[in-house]
Amino acid sequence: MNIVVNGEEKEITEELNLEELLNRLELPKERIAIEVNKDVVRKKDWADIKINDADKIEIIHFVGGG
Repeated sequence: MNIVVNGEEKEITEELNLEELLNRLELPKERIAIEVNKDVVRKKDWADIKINDADKIEIIHFVGGG
């Protein structure tokens, strides 16, 4: 199945949910927001959202500072 993550095409061979995708991409789970097909997904729902073929996923990292 092919998906797009932050504008980059990726091929995944198994069914994943958003939390598993973050683990696979080795991304921290703190201070990020995830959007799937232009819908923001709440952190508590990441494990329940299955990734489908052609999904467009945006992962946004929040950075502190001044």
